[in-house]
Amino acid sequence: MESKNSSVSPALALALLAAAAAIMLVAAEAADGWKICNMNKDGLTACQPAISGSSAQNPVPDPSETCCAALSHADLNCLCGYKNSGLLQYFGINPDLAMQLPAKCNVPAPVKC
Repeated sequence: MESKNSSVSPALALALLAAAAAIMLVAAEAADGWKICNMNKDGLTACQPAISGSSAQNPVPDPSETCCAALSHADLNCLCGYKNSGLLQYFGINPDLAMQLPAKCNVPAPVKC
């Protein structure tokens, strides 16, 4: 009978370790009231109606004052890092609508985004 080699490649092990660490970090931050790019859950929730759905939806609701206040304190360069991420669509965020928020909130947008 032939035995199978069940070793895991170092790259795969490192990727799994990084994924586990990221999951633990997210869980720990969620327990303490998390932030992403200097926006907390309340700020992101306030922006949800203005960034979810289809950009063809008529009319797309304007962002609330709470959303714009949160956006004014956000790290927009950090948020730009998620622009082409599948995470946005996973959470029901339309990247095209999200990119319109700074102009709608009169917040200076990053030059490169």
